[in-house]
Amino acid sequence: MFELTRLPPPWNETVDRPVAPPVTTDAVNTDAVTTDADTTATPDLGQFGVWRGGFLKSKAAKAIEDLGYGTIWIGGSPPADLLAVEKVLAATESIMVATGIVNIWTAAATDIAETYHRFEQQYPGRFLLGIGVGHPEQPGLNYSKPYSALVEYLDVLDEHGVPENRRVLAALGPKVLELSATRAAGAHPYLTTPEHTRQARELLGSALLAPEQKVVLDDNPARARVPGRDAVNNPYLQLKNYVNNLRRLGYPEQEIVDGGSDRLIDDLVAHGNAQQIAARLNEHVTAGADHVAIQVLPASDNPVPTLTALAETLKLRR
Repeated sequence: MFELTRLPPPWNETVDRPVAPPVTTDAVNTDAVTTDADTTATPDLGQFGVWRGGFLKSKAAKAIEDLGYGTIWIGGSPPADLLAVEKVLAATESIMVATGIVNIWTAAATDIAETYHRFEQQYPGRFLLGIGVGHPEQPGLNYSKPYSALVEYLDVLDEHGVPENRRVLAALGPKVLELSATRAAGAHPYLTTPEHTRQARELLGSALLAPEQKVVLDDNPARARVPGRDAVNNPYLQLKNYVNNLRRLGYPEQEIVDGGSDRLIDDLVAHGNAQQIAARLNEHVTAGADHVAIQVLPASDNPVPTLTALAETLKLRR
């Protein structure tokens, strides 16, 4: 059964639209929007960021910024108004905020373009739009010819003035990775390994590469695998796009079924002390990642203690 990534309480909360800085126009004209931000340059995401599904509390968002992380990624296929993103933008001062990712089947490109331009007026240069095709297992979608649908979605974004360098694509396989290099700033692969990062870099050339990496701060391997396996098995090992990618990486079927082998879980979820986890994060950098988005598990826990320990090891303090 397909489940969207959402954080349970207390780290997932419903939000009203936050109070934003004043906008200088009464309405957003998506055909002619100008800001002080440079929309022709790929945003600086910093070397390490944080990935969270659903909503992130304002206090946690500010703490992440203060720790020195460069980007907060909001996952879970948010609706087109991106209120969860807007909440984080309003709660912070300079950190980049990205979607990881907007689902093209559930958020119309015209609506997303309007939201992008609203953010550019209110928080110039701080928003990166991540988009993807989602999964055919998700109920209620008219999932057909996903690659063509993604290209058409990008065409609409072009028509409505969303710059290529302010968007990234969820990409695992070669075809969409190559599209990421030609129609976006780059790629945001999810549920991958440093070996996938190495292969992706070869396909992307100089384009942005920002993989996600799950982590559990626990030096007991058996104990750490419990939240790791829970997060990986449901839903990701039930979704063919991820399973096919794992097969391309060389994992045999017997390591993918029944919740995944210990080796697979260890490869997809870094665990151990802060130094051991930092070493895995840096494997992605050595393999060609420009930025690594860290997802702390269990997802229901306050992520700040783990992120604090990693920030100290990674020497991120501003």
